[in-house]
Amino acid sequence: MKTNKVFLLTAVLSAHLSFAQFAKIVDKDGYVNLRETGDAKSKIIGKINSDEIVYVFEPDQANQNWLNVDYNEKTGGYIHSSRVKYIESYEVIPPMVRDENKAVFKSGNIKVDILTRKFNYKENKKFFSTSDYNGQKIEDQYKGQLIWGTDGTIPQTQYQSITVQIGDQKIKIPNKEIENLFNVNNEMTNCYFDRKNDTLYITMLNSDGAGGYVALFRIVKGEYKDRVLKMPF
Repeated sequence: MKTNKVFLLTAVLSAHLSFAQFAKIVDKDGYVNLRETGDAKSKIIGKINSDEIVYVFEPDQANQNWLNVDYNEKTGGYIHSSRVKYIESYEVIPPMVRDENKAVFKSGNIKVDILTRKFNYKENKKFFSTSDYNGQKIEDQYKGQLIWGTDGTIPQTQYQSITVQIGDQKIKIPNKEIENLFNVNNEMTNCYFDRKNDTLYITMLNSDGAGGYVALFRIVKGEYKDRVLKMPF
């Protein structure tokens, strides 16, 4: 029953996020202006360099060519749609297996293996730290990092490993980059490859229902580059 409930909540969240998605900034000037509203005459409130990753929400209601984007915790605003390349528009690396224990993606000489496992809270309780929210103690950090995927609940699952094989190159995403990501949903994981720039993207939508988050991992020219984590609403 619990599994069905989580699946239903994830499905609802997925429907809500039918447009929202990751995108890369692409601008011949090397950067794009971030504006306060969806208008070319609006105040410039920041700049985002080309190749940086943003999370795109729905277009401006008054002008569909302007997108509401989130860049980091302090930077959000509007950019023109001509300045982004959606990650899902790149070549899809299809899934071979996607279940509660693993996800495997393969195309040609590219293979992605994602292993997950049940989370043992009793053994790992010592790695949690708490903060005070209105007089209530909340576990909000795991091994010194912000917890993703829970809403005050005990984590049920976590990533065990994520490895990528591109030709004869094998890349493992560092444990530090995945150990604080919980309640994994492999069914909502996808892989895309930008052949022109030799860049592999792995995207996820994970949730326990209320504690939803999206993640993107980037492998560039055979080396792990970075991750991007967002609250998708």
